Amino acid sequence: MGILDKHKAIETHATLLMVLSLLVVTIGGIVQIVPLFYLENTIEEVEGVRPYTPLELAGRSIYVREGCYGCHSQMIRPMRDEVERYGHYSLAAESMYDRPFQWGSKRTGPDLARVGGRYSDEWHQDHFYDANSVVPESVMPPYGFLFNRELDGQYIGDLLATNRMTGVPYSDEMLENALADFTAQADPLGDASGLEARYGADVFGTAVNVRNFDGQPALTEADALIAYIQVLGTMVDFSTFTPVASR
Repeated sequence: MGILDKHKAIETHATLLMVLSLLVVTIGGIVQIVPLFYLENTIEEVEGVRPYTPLELAGRSIYVREGCYGCHSQMIRPMRDEVERYGHYSLAAESMYDRPFQWGSKRTGPDLARVGGRYSDEWHQDHFYDANSVVPESVMPPYGFLFNRELDGQYIGDLLATNRMTGVPYSDEMLENALADFTAQADPLGDASGLEARYGADVFGTAVNVRNFDGQPALTEADALIAYIQVLGTMVDFSTFTPVASR
């Protein structure tokens, strides 16, 4: 009996086909799943990736609230056209503290995974007020109201505590100083030494942006959102980064 005859015998015997199919799926599942139980972490840790500061985290919540992920993804795929346009492909570690992650699948607007530092704060201010003023072909609606909504940070500690419950490594000290760090990041004339000590380059290898993001005296939702936008893609130094498989 040849190979084709044996294959025909399997295909024409429903019970045998079902048993063999189950066996193949079981073996495949075991091979893929069992090794994961022996790994402490399935995400490669990368130097520089840190939890969001209180102000950045508040900005991220606004980003999610306004549905920005519906038009912008935060995931650069490892294909030449994407890397040429947006920069280095996204690493899983860059989203390890996102709850939920903002990868997305549809792009009405450009991918934002590497937008941090690409444009000035003033550019973002104009863009949120009226996107067409800086990108004539943009279909993004105006978000000028963000500049009129002040934030007092009343619940920022609770937001950090909630994220810690999901695995984000916020320390007790970070929770205790959440409000102080929240206001310090948007006040370039204030004392940001505590913020830097908890989130800065000496701890995580990534500097913290400290400035008046929205250009207004009051701390607003625009401050928080721009602070979040300006940190996206800036935590990893890709001039020195080497993937594990290449080491």
